[in-house]
Amino acid sequence: MKWRKFNGDPIVLPIYHEVETAIQREISLGFKLKVCIGTDSQVKGSDTEFATVIVFLREGHGGFMFIHNEKTRQQYSIKERMLVEVAKSIEIAYELCNLFTIYDVDMEVHADINTNPHFKSNDALKEAMGYILGMGFAFKAKPEAFASSSCANRMVN
Repeated sequence: MKWRKFNGDPIVLPIYHEVETAIQREISLGFKLKVCIGTDSQVKGSDTEFATVIVFLREGHGGFMFIHNEKTRQQYSIKERMLVEVAKSIEIAYELCNLFTIYDVDMEVHADINTNPHFKSNDALKEAMGYILGMGFAFKAKPEAFASSSCANRMVN
């Protein structure tokens, strides 16, 4: 999995080590951190592109993020695509969760799913919420899910 920083610099270390290094650096600088993980996708012709982000929030001092993009030609219904987004976020959250425990960093998984039943993405809300909460992670949906609906949304090319 290739990750990069917001400025485009590639992340060379495995993402686990890069995240641990970032947490250690930020804590040593005196920041209280919170991490939000989210994925968004866009369909362009026969391609579906996903962007997953790990957003680090420094309490009262802005933040930064790591980004992973991937493309597939697989076709999804809107509900399937929403659940694939959630699965991608959970996969990385699960890979990193013991780091957040070790360093006492709050973590949330953000789903780009609308809580308003008038939106098509709402069909996936119950399953997504059950999946995320069932894994033991804190969950946010739109409009609070900024990691997926704002940050990841801007990273889908």
